[in-house]
Amino acid sequence: MNYFENKKILLIICGGISAYKSLELIRLFKKNGARVKTILTKNAKEFVTPLSVSSLSQEKVYDDIFGAENEAEMDHISLSRWADAVLVAPITANTISKVASGNAEDLASTVLLASNKQIFLAPAMNVRMWEHPSTKENILKLKSFGYKIIGPEIGDMACGEYGEGKMTEPNEIVNTLKNYFSNLDKNKKLKALVTAGPTNEYIDPVRFITNKSSGKQGYEIAKCLRDNGFDTTLISGKTSIKPLDGVNFVSVETAEEMFKESLNNLPTDVAIFSAAVSDFKVKNYKSTKIKKNEEFNLELEKNIDILNHISNHNSLRPKITIGFAAETNNLSTNAKEKLNEKNCDWVIANDVSDQTIGFGSDFNKISIFYKDKPEENFEKMSKSLVAEEIVKRIIQQIN
Repeated sequence: MNYFENKKILLIICGGISAYKSLELIRLFKKNGARVKTILTKNAKEFVTPLSVSSLSQEKVYDDIFGAENEAEMDHISLSRWADAVLVAPITANTISKVASGNAEDLASTVLLASNKQIFLAPAMNVRMWEHPSTKENILKLKSFGYKIIGPEIGDMACGEYGEGKMTEPNEIVNTLKNYFSNLDKNKKLKALVTAGPTNEYIDPVRFITNKSSGKQGYEIAKCLRDNGFDTTLISGKTSIKPLDGVNFVSVETAEEMFKESLNNLPTDVAIFSAAVSDFKVKNYKSTKIKKNEEFNLELEKNIDILNHISNHNSLRPKITIGFAAETNNLSTNAKEKLNEKNCDWVIANDVSDQTIGFGSDFNKISIFYKDKPEENFEKMSKSLVAEEIVKRIIQQIN
């Protein structure tokens, strides 16, 4: 199957000796049935000409001069919306720095900032520039934004040095985008369910028991599943995060509501229960506000165990059922016990006693415990990168 047929690629070419490889990229994309529009930066035109690019692409070549003369067309918006994917090849250290900082001083950087499509970056630079801490920091930031990085490779450079920094060969770049479109096609037939955020268990009409979950990790997982083609439903407790575009969103408050909505959204291929569901609810709920001079003894009872119920559902159990374990001690022991007791396929555990990776943080450090293979331990990373690692493994297992 040709996954490039009728696909639209926006190729941004930056300055650098590797810019000549962009011509081969255009040829390969066109050969595989894709349409290609291009943006040339000012420096790129020192290495490839607009005429050579337009001759291969059979499309207009956009640059800052063209954009300035056609501002009414709002090229930075229309080009991004036209594309199915955006590729920057090569991307220089300078452009990486600009994009990481949200700079929008030219057409290329403005398009990247305005894009709502998957963006791929193929870096090319001197080995010392690639290894510089500022470049590494910028690449990590771009990864956390959801950008896909292709390469660079190790080899001889035009400057005469040897090391990591060579732009990935056009064939490999094309294969990377081919795999992306292939996964989108396969995964669009799959359904995913994600729970996120805290639950609130009311004591009276104005007071409730809850926890510090922000929902950030669950939202990032739902976003990543959506971006990989899954028909995704997010069932969320009350958070400060806006609902995600392109995700079926269900707002709940209590564990009972989350349980009912989870059942309503079965069957599903994948279910990821990242919500911090209260283990207990109030047994003696008072229908009027408790006054400060009123004596009241709080009684609790166990809540429904959503993960356990769905993991053991004979007819509607998802193909992959994943639980989360937020622990403060004995992380490995507690996670393994949960994996066995709940009959789920994976348990993803993290230490919420560490404030830098716990509730409310933008970072996480997880371990994944599997039913049928050894655990995996990860370094601290942004929650968006954690989501990518999780979804990547889901795709590998389900396909």
